[in-house]
Amino acid sequence: MVATDEGHTLAGWVGCALAAVGAATAGLGIIGWRPGLWLGPAALALAALLAWALHLAGWGKPPGPRPAGQHPVGVRDMTAREGHADCVGCRLAGRRRRSGVAALAPAPVKR
Repeated sequence: MVATDEGHTLAGWVGCALAAVGAATAGLGIIGWRPGLWLGPAALALAALLAWALHLAGWGKPPGPRPAGQHPVGVRDMTAREGHADCVGCRLAGRRRRSGVAALAPAPVKR
């Protein structure tokens, strides 16, 4: 049986959960709870920014499937600092890596 990468990451779970709360809050605003008209969209914007920040901190994933050892939610992507190839979020943050360029491990520091 081959395990597939379903993309479950900490950034994805946190962003999705907060977006669901924002959508529910906006829905309450539509049916009459006035603060929901402002709190819902604010929570949706916060969800997007928080998921993006977590992605840039290494708690997201690059586009496409990950190696099998990186499938669990709590695994941090150590290549995020250089940016992911073909990743819009990384490009928006100014991290540009061209497609096909392998991530390099940091060189050991000599003391």
